[in-house]
Amino acid sequence: MMTCTKTPPPIPPPSRGRVRVGGLFSFFLVCLLLAAPTLAQHKEQHRGPSDLKEYIEILERPERDKEQKPNEVIKALNITDYMTIADIGAGSGYFTRKFVWAVQDKGMVYAVDIEPGMLKYNEEMIEHLHTPYNAKFIVAKEDDPLLPPKSMDLVFLCNAYHHLEKRTDYFARVKATLKPKGRVAIIDFYHDERSGNLGFSKDHLVPRDTVVKEMTDAGYTLSKEHTFLAKQYFLEFVAK
Repeated sequence: MMTCTKTPPPIPPPSRGRVRVGGLFSFFLVCLLLAAPTLAQHKEQHRGPSDLKEYIEILERPERDKEQKPNEVIKALNITDYMTIADIGAGSGYFTRKFVWAVQDKGMVYAVDIEPGMLKYNEEMIEHLHTPYNAKFIVAKEDDPLLPPKSMDLVFLCNAYHHLEKRTDYFARVKATLKPKGRVAIIDFYHDERSGNLGFSKDHLVPRDTVVKEMTDAGYTLSKEHTFLAKQYFLEFVAK
């Protein structure tokens, strides 16, 4: 297996004409995203398709790379050919595309989200990579990612953990999808001053230590922690 060092090509900016909406989206989440990237794992009061377009444009804004450091994240995860990866809360595919580029047609990437319109956009943007790939797009349940059992080398979440309910139960289900040496990687905002001014209340964010406790309760052990993201913790877990 080869460790991925490839840098993905730039993706065309989202076009309003190409966004196809498969459902309604959360007004609350869009307001939250005006200040920071968050993935499509939320249920609240819904509005129409224009919210989804705005949400995609925020997720795909070029300046996001400066803080999110996606290529460094991919490198830190030590992704290799033939890996099977699940991107939970995949949203517009900001990280899905990075994973697809990393494993190409030798591996498999599952983009998981509860919003069909986001997954449709995600799939369309992957076509712009113009590279062979294997990817599946799963419209998940709020309490179940609907991934195949014992199949995942890596389950990845970026800014999605704090949107999940009954997280211990959720990750107990995720555990059943992992291969024997599979990992879960979680990136999310610090709930304190380290994340800076996000433009919204941090009350709904989950502290780093709470994540570790909840994942321990779900049957995991913290195996690695990366500290190069200024506003977010970046944790890796393995099943006990």
